[in-house]
Amino acid sequence: MIQIYCRKKEKNKELCTTCRSLLAYAHERLERCKFGEEKTACQHCPIHCYKPDMRKRMREVMRFSGPRMLFYHPLVAFRHLLKK
Repeated sequence: MIQIYCRKKEKNKELCTTCRSLLAYAHERLERCKFGEEKTACQHCPIHCYKPDMRKRMREVMRFSGPRMLFYHPLVAFRHLLKK
């Protein structure tokens, strides 16, 4: 989703430094998540592990990229909808 956002919204061919740091932060948070593979979608998770500013940024990315996921990665989008 971050790649779609950076490429389509910010018009970058490669991930910019801001998006790269957001992606690294997301991976770090997922590695430390106590729910592991059983994790639900973040919006339904009882524990919000993102810092408020990163959470706001990720919400912005998801809001933009979510509808476009159906065109670029339909199977991933479908699996995400099933987790809700």
